Amino acid sequence: MSANTPTIIPFEHGIYGIDTEFAGTTMMDASHLIVDSGEAAFVDVGSNFSIPVLLKALEQLGLDRSQVRYVCVTHVHLDHAGGAGLIMEELPDAQLVVHPRGARHMIDPGALYEGARQVYGTETMKRHYGELIPVPRERIVEVQDGNTLTLGKRTLTFLDTPGHALHHYCIHDSTANAVFSGDTFGISYRFLDSAMGEFIFPAATPVQFDPARAHESVDRLAGLEPDAIYLTHFSQVRNIRALARQLHSDLDAYADIGRRHMSTAADQARPIRDDLKTLFRQRLEDHGLAFTSEELEASLGLDLDLNSKGIAVWSARQARQEPSKTKV
Repeated sequence: MSANTPTIIPFEHGIYGIDTEFAGTTMMDASHLIVDSGEAAFVDVGSNFSIPVLLKALEQLGLDRSQVRYVCVTHVHLDHAGGAGLIMEELPDAQLVVHPRGARHMIDPGALYEGARQVYGTETMKRHYGELIPVPRERIVEVQDGNTLTLGKRTLTFLDTPGHALHHYCIHDSTANAVFSGDTFGISYRFLDSAMGEFIFPAATPVQFDPARAHESVDRLAGLEPDAIYLTHFSQVRNIRALARQLHSDLDAYADIGRRHMSTAADQARPIRDDLKTLFRQRLEDHGLAFTSEELEASLGLDLDLNSKGIAVWSARQARQEPSKTKV
């Protein structure tokens, strides 16, 4: 779809999934819009190039930009928050809601951009993200664990959920009894759904992946007994208990792969990637989906790249017996 015809998925309780068309993809990266009593909030916004899509979606849903009270970024990785500065310019009445560890990177995104450039490369940054725009400090709301905000008649409760990143929160929606999970509750692309249900796997993006903390955060979200969880990659899942069990199994497998290739330098991404690809192919086969090696690369190659790098960084950290980095 183009920005002229955004893909909008209506759910119950005033929740809409919007395909951000991140990096030219389809149904891989979602923004969610919550609407209640004439007020609205975005949860995650993709990159700068996603913002025209989101603004068009507002128009298509009959909402004025002034009705958006909050732009919530679950964490500051750029497929979630890269467009935050731009959309805040377009939504002058909104506040940006961010984890305390991520706020400084929204105010001054220079270090965030450079860190991402080291992972993705200069050309990819230009092509998929563009220039990061700072957000004025006075328009930022930092939310601690347990803080709440009111949107219309509903309460949004913010939960500190490390594991994917130290600057990650999730949101519980009181009206929908739903969670907006960013990357904490993994990745579940709709093209991987089968007769056996939803396929899910953990997101281990560098540099703060920590499987022990990820286990705790998955348990915390599942323990809320939500009716649905809305993932950024990609949107609504419902079979929460079964999906949580699979995430725990995969987190253990990720850690085993990392230990198998443990090194004091984060240079083991290639053998880790090979093992991860084998794991994915077996899991997909068990899920009733047969992928050739080439098909797997075409569909999930970027996820294999990022997860293997994240596991490698975690493995190197374990070898050095250092605590998780506090820097984004």
